[in-house]
Amino acid sequence: MHEQKMQLLQGTVSKLLRRGATTNLKKALGKIHPADIAHLFRYFSLKDQKTLLALVPEKEQAADVLSEIEPDAQFKLAELLDKEFLVSIVQQMADDDGAELIRNLPEDLAEEILDALHGDQSEDVEQLLGYGEDTAGGIMSTDVLSLDQEMTVKQAIEILQDASDYEMVFYLYVVDDHNHLVGVLSLRQLLTVTPSTHLRDLMTTDVLRVRTDMDQEEVADLVAKYNILAVPVVDEHGKLVGLITVDDVIDVMRDEATEDILRMAGTSEEELLYGYKSFHVARLRLPWLLATLVGGVVTGSLMWFYKATLEQAIMLISFIPVITGMGGNVGGQTSTIIVRGFATGRIDFSMVQQIFLKELRVGLIMGSVCGLTIAAVAFFWHQNLYLGLVVGIAMAVAISVAACMGVLVTVFFKKVGIDPAIASSPFVQTVNDITGILIYFSTATLFIHHLI
Repeated sequence: MHEQKMQLLQGTVSKLLRRGATTNLKKALGKIHPADIAHLFRYFSLKDQKTLLALVPEKEQAADVLSEIEPDAQFKLAELLDKEFLVSIVQQMADDDGAELIRNLPEDLAEEILDALHGDQSEDVEQLLGYGEDTAGGIMSTDVLSLDQEMTVKQAIEILQDASDYEMVFYLYVVDDHNHLVGVLSLRQLLTVTPSTHLRDLMTTDVLRVRTDMDQEEVADLVAKYNILAVPVVDEHGKLVGLITVDDVIDVMRDEATEDILRMAGTSEEELLYGYKSFHVARLRLPWLLATLVGGVVTGSLMWFYKATLEQAIMLISFIPVITGMGGNVGGQTSTIIVRGFATGRIDFSMVQQIFLKELRVGLIMGSVCGLTIAAVAFFWHQNLYLGLVVGIAMAVAISVAACMGVLVTVFFKKVGIDPAIASSPFVQTVNDITGILIYFSTATLFIHHLI
């Protein structure tokens, strides 16, 4: 239903744009949600996007549209806009959205925009730019409402009535005279007690908080674990400096998931920035493909090493793809599960031994079933009982080893500080190809006198 709506909007906007019906376009854009306008921009050239953004009736709405555009497309469009128009839009953005945009712009343009911003906003944006892009400080909003612990409920309610300029108020954070975060309370608590009650007597002092230098993925894990709508951010001294809301966390989860999927495919999110630039995209994909190429050469070398075995029992060649393919699939499955477990916090290093033994048992069960199956196929195909035995044993051992390798390789990458997502697909596949061939031909060599 939503897709049909977007197709209809796209057709309407395209038609009005071709006709140059600016008045009708302004009216139409004014009635469309900023997120839907940002979605429509995907179907238009950068030149048309610039035209459409300029036709959005309200600057605040235009700011919301630019904030909703994907980062890789956002800065490309921003570079095309007139500087004065871009500044007027950034002025309407939330500080965290403005900082994210400015961070991706060329240095000269970013400095010009910062200089053109009003004093308070410029300071807040510069503060956010001082934190790492992927940290709690980098994604937080500085527009956080705080209440003094000495206030009464009546005074707090009066302040809330004028709090329209602050980030959405899910929870109310209480601070001391030095702005240290000392407590939290809900709106419901505030409205169900007598007006003369002091906040210090009402607040909960056990406050879940994050520091400005915490990785954004850890922040997302905390929000998901405790099912909260927002989390306060404090500096190294415990002073309240910002707030991260659930909408920011959703963006983080999506970005992290996208990054993991792309890494598992042997590329990165940087590829999206290059669009149709083939050489740049190829440069990003080549490293892991070359690693796979090296693995293929090693596999070929092993087969050459066992050429005497192959020459004496040529029917062994029939099952090479099955042995390597099954091992690669099992290793890939295990690695994917471990990568996801680390990403969601369900797996840590204290559980490695337990997980290894579990995967070993699973590998033995799957290997036994697949080994018996392929052994029967080999026997009926080539009418050789020992060939079935060789292929069956090799299959069972290769699958068991592949399951274990999926754990060990992924844990190794995590331990040395490399994103474990890159341990899947190309690397695990290559390792299991090598071990599969080694196991297969070693087993065949042991039984070679029964195969000829």
